[in-house]
Amino acid sequence: MHESEQKAKKFVNLSSAVLVEHAIEGKEGVLSDTGALITNTKKYTGRSPKDKFTVIDRQTEAKVWFSDINKKMSPEHADTLFTRVSQYLTEHPHYVIDCTVGASADYSLKLRVTTERAWHALFARNMFLKGLEGAHKQAPDFAIYHAPGFLAVPERDHTNSEAAVVIDYTNRRIVICGTEYAGEIKKSVFTVMNFLLPNAGVLSMHCSANKNAKGDVAIFFGLSGTGKTTLSADSTRSLIGDDEHGWDENGVFNFEGGCYAKVINLSKKDEPEIYHASKQFTAILENVIYDDVTRELKLDDNRLTENTRSSYDISFIANACLTGKGGHPNHIVMLTCDAFGVLPPIAKLSPEAAAYYFVNGYTAKVAGTERGIKAPEAVFSACFGAPFMAHFPVVYARLLEKRIKEHGVQCWLVNTGWSGGPYGVGSRMKISWTRTMLQAALDGALSQAEYVTHPIFRLSMPKAVTGVPSEILNPRDAWKNKVEYDAAALKLARLFNENYEPYSELLAKEIGLSGPVMPKLGE
Repeated sequence: MHESEQKAKKFVNLSSAVLVEHAIEGKEGVLSDTGALITNTKKYTGRSPKDKFTVIDRQTEAKVWFSDINKKMSPEHADTLFTRVSQYLTEHPHYVIDCTVGASADYSLKLRVTTERAWHALFARNMFLKGLEGAHKQAPDFAIYHAPGFLAVPERDHTNSEAAVVIDYTNRRIVICGTEYAGEIKKSVFTVMNFLLPNAGVLSMHCSANKNAKGDVAIFFGLSGTGKTTLSADSTRSLIGDDEHGWDENGVFNFEGGCYAKVINLSKKDEPEIYHASKQFTAILENVIYDDVTRELKLDDNRLTENTRSSYDISFIANACLTGKGGHPNHIVMLTCDAFGVLPPIAKLSPEAAAYYFVNGYTAKVAGTERGIKAPEAVFSACFGAPFMAHFPVVYARLLEKRIKEHGVQCWLVNTGWSGGPYGVGSRMKISWTRTMLQAALDGALSQAEYVTHPIFRLSMPKAVTGVPSEILNPRDAWKNKVEYDAAALKLARLFNENYEPYSELLAKEIGLSGPVMPKLGE
C-alpha cells in the first residue's frame, strides 16, 4: 500500500483486482487454489432478522409493513446511531463504491457503499451494477454506511444486539454495523427497492429470471433451498439474474450485476455454471472450508454453516444476459421444497391460484438444516421473501395477479422436495426429472397435456411428461400407504388455510377459492 493511501484512509472506486489485493494484505481472507477469495464472517453466518429496523416517520408510518421483520426505530435513535457509525468509518481506513441498482433506465437507483472492509467493497462491486464514470462526484439516491467492526450497545443505541441494519427512507441511507455477513448489504438494498418500486406501480420480486433464444422469459420464485438459483442457471437459456428483479411496463429487469449462490454440496455435474463461476478470480466464497495447504475447496463441509455462499459477477455465467433485461414473462414458476411429500412435482396454476401460492410462499425445512429441527417443518414466507418485503404482502400479490392477467402468463407450481413419502421415508425429487418437467412447461409441450385435478389442493397435474415416471406426477400414487398420504395432505392443507387467513378479506374471493378445500365431516 502506498504511503499516500495510508494517510488518506479512503479508497474510492478501486477495481476488483485491487480490492482483492487489499483484502489479502489486510488479512481479510485467503485465495483458493483457483483464485477465488475465501472469507469468514465469524459469528454471523447469515442474516440477523431480529436486528433489522426501519425508521418510522411520516413517510413510512402508513406504508411500511411494521412487524417482526420490519421493526420500528425512531428518527432520533437512528440519527444518533448514524452519527456514531459514520464517525467510526472516518476514523478507520474505508472503501467507497459507487454503483447502480436496477437495469431499468426509469427505475434505477444510484447507490454509494462505504465500508471498512476491502472484501465487502468487492462484494458490492460483484453484486451491483457498475456506476457511472465520476459517480463519486454526484449525490447518490441512497447510501450504505457499513461498519462490521462497530459493535452497537443495545442500551445506548436502542438495538437488540451489537448488530443492526437500519433503513431510513427519509434520509435515504442504510446503516449496517456489528455483522460481517455480506448478505445484509444485498438484502437491505432489496428491501429499499421493495418499498420504492410498488409506490410507482412496479412489481419488485424475489426471483431469478432467464430467457430462451427467442427472448421468451421465465421467472422463478422460491425460498432458499428450493432450487431458484440452480434451475435458472440453465445452459440452454440466458440468465437475466439469479435473485432480485422488477417488472415494469416494459418487462423484467435485474436489480443486480452479480449472483449470490448457496454452495453447500455444490455439484460440478448438476450445477456446472455456478461451480465454474465460483472458482474464478474476484469471486468471493463465504465460510467455505478449504485445505490449509492446497487451498482446495471442501464444498460438502458444513462445519461453519449450511449457508456457505459464493458471490460473483454475472458475466462469469457463460450465457448470462449482460443487459439485465427481458420482455414480459411467458412463464412464472413457483418453487417449493415440500418435505412432507404432499405436493405434485409440477402443476399448472390459474392466475388466481398463482396469487394464492405467491402470497403464501410455502416451502419446508428438514432436519439438519437448522439447529433444533427434528422433523419437517412448514415455512410460509409471504411473496417468497417476507423478510425483504417493505409493504404488506397483498400489495405485491395484487400487482402480480394484475401483471399475469395483462400479459397472459402461464404459471406453474414445481415441487423440488420429496416424493413417495415425507423426508426420511420418501426420496428427494431427482433434479434431472425437475429439469425435464420444467423444459416441457417452458417449451410448450405441457400445454397439450391431459390434466387431472388434485382433490384437496385443486392443482392441475399432468398425467404424463416424456422422460419422467408417470407414477410420481400424482403424489398420492407415489405413496405406498394412501391413508397416510391423505392424512399428510389434510394436515398441510390446514396449514395453508390458516396462513392465508390474514389475507382472505383483502384479496379477491377467487384467490382464496384457489387454495386447498377441506372435506366436510362425514365425507
